[in-house]
Amino acid sequence: MGTGATGLQVIPEVAKYAKELVVFQRTPSTVDVRDNRPTDPDWAASLEPGWQRELMDNFLHALSGEPVEKLLVTDGWTKTPNLQREIISGSFGETTDTELEDAATMNRIRARVDEVVDDPEMAARLKPWYRYMCKRPGFSDTYLPTFNRPNVRLVDTADSHGITALTETAVVVGDDEYELDCLIFATGFEVGVSGVVSGTLPVTGRGGQSLLGAWANGPRTLHSFYTHGFPNLMHLSGPQAPNSVNFVHILQENASHVAAVIASAERDGAAWIEPTIEAQEAWNDEVIRTAHDASAFQHECTPGYYNGEGSFSVTGRMYSPGPVAFARLLEQWRETRMHEVLVPAFVEATA
Repeated sequence: MGTGATGLQVIPEVAKYAKELVVFQRTPSTVDVRDNRPTDPDWAASLEPGWQRELMDNFLHALSGEPVEKLLVTDGWTKTPNLQREIISGSFGETTDTELEDAATMNRIRARVDEVVDDPEMAARLKPWYRYMCKRPGFSDTYLPTFNRPNVRLVDTADSHGITALTETAVVVGDDEYELDCLIFATGFEVGVSGVVSGTLPVTGRGGQSLLGAWANGPRTLHSFYTHGFPNLMHLSGPQAPNSVNFVHILQENASHVAAVIASAERDGAAWIEPTIEAQEAWNDEVIRTAHDASAFQHECTPGYYNGEGSFSVTGRMYSPGPVAFARLLEQWRETRMHEVLVPAFVEATA
């Protein structure tokens, strides 16, 4: 099985029950301390209604570099907010301090592997050699100790650039074949590639135009949600949107915005929702104006979904100021400009 974020959780559990567990590793993960422990019952009893939203907002603000009166979430993510924010936004490397923090963080993570894993040779294969945030950071208290179990074997596939082949009964890595009774996939997924974007779920708009054709020279949206010529097609966290580590929070904010736009359209008696070309192009210009070029950093990374598995197609397709700034922008837009931008479609729909 693989060693990505899913593997960090699954491998320790499978190792408890398998006679032999073979772990196939393409690239070692960054595995920092999770410090998981039972929830304090007194703390849980003290929570007031709205506590979950308060923690989510506090966490997002902290990682986005927004001022917070008190940090309410102290975990692995909030240990390195500057690195995460600058790398995700593309502004990494603009100061010497972030370069030093990157080196210190990765050295600490690599040193932890030596501290936990008994076999020096295995420890060397488990050390991430790349820079922080080239891959999504992992946090586990049980993953690295699993490799001290006698029934666990690590197969590093770096020399063969991954698994070479699969047969009916085995996994092939280079010239070696590993017979298995069961194969668990914990790798190989695509991130942020919906059927709409990949073409497996083709979308046809007004006049028979395809969405992929309209985006042939890059995505064109208003706030990442909608595209002129494709009425009532709304994406959640599509191209030209911000990103953050708590993706569920981002989806919640996006869904709330879409619901508000739909409610407004219903009140106005509109049959469809569609941005003007002018508003769409203005947003495209804003994304470009505020973008940071992360290509130099991403070229130094091993393939992963942050750099489009090495194609670097992700760079420049997000809103760099981040999710908190994006939420503020949307709120102001709903209050002041929503009808100005969408009213032509409303008028045409009700005419």
